[in-house]
Amino acid sequence: MSETMQTAPDAKKGGGLFRNPFIRAIIASALFLQIGIWVRNFAILLFVTEKTNNDPVAVSLISVAEFVPIFLFSFIGGTFADRWRPKRTMIWCDILSALSVLAVLFTLHFGSWEAVFFVTLISAILSQFHQPSGMKLFKQHVPEEQMGPGMAIYQTLAAVFLILGPALGTVVYTNFGIEISIAITAVMFVLSAFALVFMPKDREETQAPTSTVWTEMKDGVRYVMDRAMLKILGGGFLTAGLAVGLVQPLGIFLVMEQLGHPKEDLQYIMMVSGVAMLIGGVLTMQLSRKFSAPLLLIIGMAASSVAMVGTAFSTLFWLTLVLQFVSGLFFPCIQVGIQTMILKATDEAFIGRVNGVLTPLFLGMVVVTMSLSGVLKDSIGLVPMYLASGALFLIGSFVLVPLVRMFKSVETNNTTSAPTQTQLH
Repeated sequence: MSETMQTAPDAKKGGGLFRNPFIRAIIASALFLQIGIWVRNFAILLFVTEKTNNDPVAVSLISVAEFVPIFLFSFIGGTFADRWRPKRTMIWCDILSALSVLAVLFTLHFGSWEAVFFVTLISAILSQFHQPSGMKLFKQHVPEEQMGPGMAIYQTLAAVFLILGPALGTVVYTNFGIEISIAITAVMFVLSAFALVFMPKDREETQAPTSTVWTEMKDGVRYVMDRAMLKILGGGFLTAGLAVGLVQPLGIFLVMEQLGHPKEDLQYIMMVSGVAMLIGGVLTMQLSRKFSAPLLLIIGMAASSVAMVGTAFSTLFWLTLVLQFVSGLFFPCIQVGIQTMILKATDEAFIGRVNGVLTPLFLGMVVVTMSLSGVLKDSIGLVPMYLASGALFLIGSFVLVPLVRMFKSVETNNTTSAPTQTQLH
């Protein structure tokens, strides 16, 4: 009986979150993965840039290798995450990633540098099985009251590496070269797998799945479409994706055209945003104890709207930095709100498939609007683009308002059914 019985009482004590063995293991794993991913990403970026003399097509292929698998494998990976044992799935994904990296290292050693693209491609594919399995384990092993703070810690770690990762990857590559960088990536993946070994055991399934993968995929889509909360959340995903994609590639034009600064000053905006996300992650950990997930999400979207509109009109560098700080500060509210809602509003058996439906919806809109942003910017100008992004964030926050009431009923149901769930565990 179990993990629920053991971890839930600790949530009321100081530091109860880190008494949960799952939280300790998943955070340690995420730490190793972040080191490996950032070393890999920047080593490959700098290596390809050198090999191709700054060929933009070759550099863009790195992004293609990273994002295309999300569309092709996200739903498939989510479906298998619901069928397979999640802990075992995550460990094998890390091991296979390490083996693929070592295979590419072998190929690199014998002169075929183009193989570096496959490091990103294979890791991106495997992450579509890894990530929803982690979400499923969050649902299994983290009590309701710890989900928000647990997600906030997870997102804060990502924010830390948003600041440190580029510098880490650059230092490793410039000092040791591509082969050592790729080897370090493989070691980090192995260490991540080792950390996951210390998570609680997977539950023993009473019976193997009897339906086909195709049937389960259709069931996953039907599950989302039959639940008003998830459909509304999907609408929020869509508008947020459109808003983010519109301005994502325009930072350099903002610095040069709107603010009249050299393009190198873009780094300061990115650094301020990264520091704000780090602080915001810590604050969100506290806010998640007091505010519901939909409220966090609405607050984050509304703050992003204000920041985008302010950025559209700002011609002062310091003011733009302040607005970007505000945007970064509240961005963890969006991330934590979304992940917590998915976890609490979804039955454990469908976590992977729901994640597989909603994630491509957001990223799809980001990619669509990113691909159009250059053309739109030339057609209507920079200010209207940021205003449009702000308007989309505001629309998204209004779309999500009904979730506040719906979410209360879900939490009430979860609370009343908790004793039964504990006995089942």
